[in-house]
Amino acid sequence: MMTAAATRCEVLGLYRRIFRIARIWQSLSGLTDDTLKEKEYIITEAKTLFRKNKNLTDGEAIKICIVECHTRIEMGLHYRIPYPRPIHLPPMGLADKKGRKFKMQERLRKIAKPVYLHSHEET
Repeated sequence: MMTAAATRCEVLGLYRRIFRIARIWQSLSGLTDDTLKEKEYIITEAKTLFRKNKNLTDGEAIKICIVECHTRIEMGLHYRIPYPRPIHLPPMGLADKKGRKFKMQERLRKIAKPVYLHSHEET
């Protein structure tokens, strides 16, 4: 188990790393407009998610957020796309909204959601 000081240092390090990445980011297309939009997205997304989670006290929840952050950074750098990769899950319209099957489908969808999308709400 990490101490609070070590966790704080890791989170602040991640925050700084994201802003360093945004500063040198180049879009895959090479167009200036695309690069500026993607840099702005990286900065806005980081600020939004870090502010949303700043009051977390549960160690396990903090650990999940850290893993999500590492994953999104590595995927963004690897694919050169700052946006979360889409996932394709079967629609929930197959089960009755009241029955057991609906609850089971909800549970399966939650389990199937990749680590890099935990902070995003389902649309």
